[in-house]
Amino acid sequence: MTRRGRGRSAAMTGALGIAVVLLVTMSAFFLDSLPIIGAGTKYTAEFTEAAGLKDGNEVRIAGVKVGKVADVRLDGDRVLVDFRTKDAWIGNETTASIQIKTLLGQKYLALDPQGSETLDPRDRIPLSRTVSPYDVIDAFSDAAETLDEIDKNQLADSMRVLTDAFSGTQPEIRASIDGIGRLSETLAKRDQQLQKLFAATKQTTKILADRNAEFEQLISAGGELLAELNSRQQAISQLLTATQAVSQELSGFVADNEEQIGPALLNLESVVGILNNNLANLNKTLELAAPFYGIYANVLGTGRWFDAVIVNLIPPGLPEIPGYREPIRTFGGGN
Repeated sequence: MTRRGRGRSAAMTGALGIAVVLLVTMSAFFLDSLPIIGAGTKYTAEFTEAAGLKDGNEVRIAGVKVGKVADVRLDGDRVLVDFRTKDAWIGNETTASIQIKTLLGQKYLALDPQGSETLDPRDRIPLSRTVSPYDVIDAFSDAAETLDEIDKNQLADSMRVLTDAFSGTQPEIRASIDGIGRLSETLAKRDQQLQKLFAATKQTTKILADRNAEFEQLISAGGELLAELNSRQQAISQLLTATQAVSQELSGFVADNEEQIGPALLNLESVVGILNNNLANLNKTLELAAPFYGIYANVLGTGRWFDAVIVNLIPPGLPEIPGYREPIRTFGGGN
């Protein structure tokens, strides 16, 4: 192969390598849209409101997760929800609804597959076959706004007039109307407190909704604890059974050796009594033995020998003899 051919082959190989790298990179960005290995078929449903539904929320059929919400966007007077499902049949008459997953406001998209044919992914699920829930926070907000729009004084006057109108009726009815009138006056007097109560309730609900993930982790940890206790149930049962067996064996041992154990306990009791009676003597013995053991430790505690001093081995007070003295001669005649 010529040099020009080898250069052309290397350039072709490099171009193919770059094309493969670009193809793999683009596939990574659009992995969910790929067939077979992707996230599934994409469908779109129309809703009057999002009701807190977000991308990433679950898509369920009969309570079973079959996909996720891909996107939630506004389209004129309606909300479009794009979702993907995998290994699930979606009919051309399928209905969709936004359901509450937790008490703290997390949502999921529920599907009810219906129809005789498969739904074309290009066709939307219309508003006539979708349902949006009423959010808890919106409910409290609307209730607070409605109560705020009520004329409390006019309501109290109306109740008072109604009470006067029924003043000539039977005592039971008059008492009921009087109670309603007093209730209306109480509500009118407590208007500011009621408004504060609803505002605090709205704030509390929002805080709980913000802490939804933490509550889910707490509930999940509790579930894991219960699962672990359930898995350990057999071990705990075996431990209790073994403890009961040991207790029975000890009871049988005591019953079989009652004749020997009884006298042994009596003798032990007598020994303890003697020791208690001579407790003062034992304390005195230990007190007197302390100096002896101290001197004993000083003599023998310096190594593999003992230190001792013999007092008055040489009589004191001998006179000093000056000058030279002859050495003592031995019987052999040597020095």
